[in-house]
Amino acid sequence: MTAALEVPGWLWAATLIGLVGIIVLDLIIVDRRPHPFGPKQAARWVAFYVALAAAFAVFIAWYFGLVYGGQFVAGYLMEYSLSVDNLFVFMVIMGSFAVPPALQHRVLLVGIVIALILRGALILIGAELIERFSGTFYLFGAFLLFTAWQVWGSEDTEPDPNGNGLVRWVGARVPTSPHYDGARLVTRVAGRRALTPMAMVMLAIGTTDLLFALDSIPAVFGITSEAYLVFAVNAFALMGLRQLYFLLHGLLERLQHLNRGLAIILAFIGVKLILEAIHTTTSLDVPTIPIWISLVFIVGVLAVTALTSVYATRGSKPGAAPSSEGDT
Repeated sequence: MTAALEVPGWLWAATLIGLVGIIVLDLIIVDRRPHPFGPKQAARWVAFYVALAAAFAVFIAWYFGLVYGGQFVAGYLMEYSLSVDNLFVFMVIMGSFAVPPALQHRVLLVGIVIALILRGALILIGAELIERFSGTFYLFGAFLLFTAWQVWGSEDTEPDPNGNGLVRWVGARVPTSPHYDGARLVTRVAGRRALTPMAMVMLAIGTTDLLFALDSIPAVFGITSEAYLVFAVNAFALMGLRQLYFLLHGLLERLQHLNRGLAIILAFIGVKLILEAIHTTTSLDVPTIPIWISLVFIVGVLAVTALTSVYATRGSKPGAAPSSEGDT
């Protein structure tokens, strides 16, 4: 294992300030005038966020060393690929709440900010567990193997269109309106303040993502045990996820083998964690998997998954993409 990463306080502060700055910039530039988000605009923003992640990887490699730079790249690729699976659920939730196309980008932005805050809490808990209990990697590894088995057989499982239990609990106890009021979160119904569907769908997306984080965060800890890198990986993957939603909308159904590929990656990381745990907690001479092998394996599985999916659906037509009125 590599030595513990010493992250100075100024770097944590700069990272958080930069993240908030990007969110504010997104709100000012993209959401100053709510509009349908077209594929051309989405492609430009996806390229921007991927380039931003690449620049951050170069900085990590320069400041902390190539090993940590490689850990960030491997973690980012894995987290981004796992996040694609979220998009299926996001589409179902958006459809069930009948979100107008012009408001979908803002829904995803706020929903993902909620998700990032919740994930930050999970990352702190995970890092503390790893610090205090040497057997945590055994638990993470076993959990990822179980999750891989579930994901492998989950192709026919329909996501809950009503969000999750928290959304239903709030809806049963807080006055809600069945109608949108622009981008407002609160409106008035018969003289009473009530939550709009805009507020409920943001809550649904933000908290539903937390369920995915229960799988992906242990997986990223399998790539790196550094809380700073785990948080950065999640931040970059989530911030680029919104534009990916609009870019791949209508094409997601063609990724028929996505679940199988993700299951293989999760199982691989689960085995990697267990081997690492045996190596560090016992005197057994077991092999460990270096980061470069993890990186090659993840890229290889994603490439094979994409190619076989395209081949399997080569005669089918993708669903209709969102309106391109928002292309600029």
